[in-house]
Amino acid sequence: MNKNKLFSRKDEKQLAMLGIPCEVALGQVENFRKGFPYLDITKPATVGQGIIRLESHELDKLIGDFDGYKGKLTKFVPASGAATRMFKYLFEFIDDYPKKKEACFNEKGFNSIHYFFEHITKFAFFNDLEKELQKSGVSVEKLVDEKKYDIVLKVLLQPYSMDYGNLPKGLIKFHSYPEGARTAFEEHLVEGAQYARMPNNDVYIHLTVSPEHKSGFIKLAKEVKAELEKTYGVNFYIEYSEQKRSTDTIAVDINNEPFRNSDGSIVFRPGGHGALIENLNDINADIVFIKNIDNVVPDRLKPQTKTYKKALAGLLIKYQSMVFEYLQLLENGKNISLDFLHKVLTFTIEDLCIVPPTHLDRDNPDELLSYLIGRLNRPIRVCGMVKNEGEPGGGPFWAKNSDGTTSLQIVESSQIDLKDPQKKALFDAASHFNPVDLICGVVDYKGAKFNLLKYRDIQTGFISIKSKDGKELKAQELPGLWNGAMSDWITLFVEVPIVTFNPVKTVNDLLREQHQ
Repeated sequence: MNKNKLFSRKDEKQLAMLGIPCEVALGQVENFRKGFPYLDITKPATVGQGIIRLESHELDKLIGDFDGYKGKLTKFVPASGAATRMFKYLFEFIDDYPKKKEACFNEKGFNSIHYFFEHITKFAFFNDLEKELQKSGVSVEKLVDEKKYDIVLKVLLQPYSMDYGNLPKGLIKFHSYPEGARTAFEEHLVEGAQYARMPNNDVYIHLTVSPEHKSGFIKLAKEVKAELEKTYGVNFYIEYSEQKRSTDTIAVDINNEPFRNSDGSIVFRPGGHGALIENLNDINADIVFIKNIDNVVPDRLKPQTKTYKKALAGLLIKYQSMVFEYLQLLENGKNISLDFLHKVLTFTIEDLCIVPPTHLDRDNPDELLSYLIGRLNRPIRVCGMVKNEGEPGGGPFWAKNSDGTTSLQIVESSQIDLKDPQKKALFDAASHFNPVDLICGVVDYKGAKFNLLKYRDIQTGFISIKSKDGKELKAQELPGLWNGAMSDWITLFVEVPIVTFNPVKTVNDLLREQHQ
């Protein structure tokens, strides 16, 4: 493809300003034209077949192993998402209520406006809402009695008041305590103090934030940091990063030509959470905990979260130590026997769940040595998995890779050809769900940081249809952070209790028992 045919000099200047190499943009256009291949899943990962179930005595041992760890820890929290979708049906109510009035309350389910107002005093942000209304001499109760429900929601959501509709989830008050309410961000600080503290009591928290919300996080951190440090006996070091503009992806029209603004410039769109592998790659740490911003619980439920986070980190350290020991022997040893190579191969198959390609000559010492070093000298992740209770999204599977190996992968439904009855049956048979609960070992056996960008599968992107200025466009997301962006990592799956997974997708989720 001749780049001068597709991109003008003006286009090339725009690409340069964004830090996007011309060949990368060309590759993205080619992805639109060819499409992304489906992942070849072979079976779901289940307990005993790719998913580890830890017994209580194992938990204690692994926690002990982790407590003695001396490396640098960081808690990584993707926190850029706005809470707009969390309040979607409240915005819809504001639009509908002037016309439909009481008919808006016909639905009585959990995620209904009726349920919201019936339990409004239970929200952690209720006191702030009441104070905001009192400035105008009214109360929630008075407005509800007068059936001015839309006024209550406008004060909660719109910019001239509390502006919850434009805040990121991290700055929304999630949980109530006698001493006051805590935001999701504050809950992550408290969690970090409980399982990500180092022997010197330092706790490193890294949040990926949107540029427009960064100042809000910094302001809140200044307000609460000292008191939380005193309460938990830690020193917080809070870092922020933004999704890099160089990870934006080109948009195209229905003919797969660059989609352009009215001034002729090319439209680029954020590359999705997979872009955050760049942010993760920049972190200076040995072990990184990853957890979504909205998956937090009140203090009374934190003990199990702490237990399993530390146990998963202990398991990572256990397997990482074994991998490092084998690598030192393989790379530094002389006259390595074929029997020893077969022992290491068995470890990669039975413990690390990496099935070698059929063409591997297991009796050729040189070929086997090269294969084993290549398989072992990679970043490692331990991923918590919860039993599937109908949540949409990705799950744990065995899948064939482009190099001929079969390994454990977190797979999204968009990566599977669900029109193929066999693949759909495999997908539907999954027993577990991915709650985004990861512990990542990102240094090699010599202590050097891995370049995480080398371990992505760039063929696991996703194409969706969007619109701009009334015209249809195609958008492209990069390989997801915990699937394609980590495709070539050593992966271990561990069953964790469902109580450790409590995301807040809609505002009424905050009324669930787990958030009260």
